[in-house]
Amino acid sequence: MSTLNTFSRRAFMVMPLALAACINRQQVLEIVGLSMGTTYKVVAVDHDNRLDEADIKRAVSAALADVNAAMSNWDAGSEISRLNAAPAGVATQMSPELSQVMTAAAEVNAASEGRFDTTLGPLIELWGFGAPGEQAMPSEAAIAEARDRSGHQNSLQLGAGAVQKTRADAQVYLAGIGKGYGADHVGRALQALGLEDFLVEIGGDLYAAGRNPEGQPWQIGIESPNAANRGVLGVVGVSGMGLASSGDYRNYFERDGERFSHLIDPATGRPVQHSTASATVLAENAMLADAWSTAMLILGRERGLQIAERHDIAVQFVARDAGGANGLKFKTFSSPAFDKLTA
Repeated sequence: MSTLNTFSRRAFMVMPLALAACINRQQVLEIVGLSMGTTYKVVAVDHDNRLDEADIKRAVSAALADVNAAMSNWDAGSEISRLNAAPAGVATQMSPELSQVMTAAAEVNAASEGRFDTTLGPLIELWGFGAPGEQAMPSEAAIAEARDRSGHQNSLQLGAGAVQKTRADAQVYLAGIGKGYGADHVGRALQALGLEDFLVEIGGDLYAAGRNPEGQPWQIGIESPNAANRGVLGVVGVSGMGLASSGDYRNYFERDGERFSHLIDPATGRPVQHSTASATVLAENAMLADAWSTAMLILGRERGLQIAERHDIAVQFVARDAGGANGLKFKTFSSPAFDKLTA
């Protein structure tokens, strides 16, 4: 199975803290690997000592293969590739898995005022954040043309178990939601093995179930959005939820003293310009946490908190403090739902 580089668009600053190898009679199994253009890590607590590493590896590999078969833009035979190759006006049937992701993407798109958008490929490529290439300052005409070829509302039409493009040149990329769904899907595979306490992390997006080896909620460190000094900004306990963080501080370029992030605002066709550096979202699953973390970061702290309160989204923003030395000081702002879950 080939690596899915299409899922590497974002880097997430979330990582599990140190884990014990074995406590009492329980067995702590850890599986690591590469998939979706990034790394993955699975930590599972086997209380009965009845599983071995091979059991976990087979379940994880099969689950990731399912996700690749549905959502890989690098596999010409995948479901999403077949959709992208389809002409306008022709309905493409979707598996239940892809239908779930596409439906969730459309719902987050609508609730976030269009800020989460899986059809932004033309704009991402235009600004040089897609395939390896040189970042460049596009013209106003080029931005307008790329915006015309983007957007859920003018590109896609979802039906019951099917989707069709309303533009022949529309392309769908699931980088902003696929890793989260992958973590959820692996989690379901572990539950099918009878495991109740585990952590699945794919490229920083994670789903945590039950308790860690110490019997506590899984302790997740959220990294400070400072590329020069990646310390832990805070720690949250996660159980029965997904968590994802999105930041603007690893993938960007500078021109004439101005900084241009890889996060493109669909409303303008340009990289976001606000002072919000990262957004961390807790949700019922990793798929929604993944999508909402992108949407919230593009919205920025002020508008993001308003939408978070309206839709009961648990989000914490980290904003650059203009008064901090060398711009390295940060302030955090949380929604009521986030404060409630982490109290």
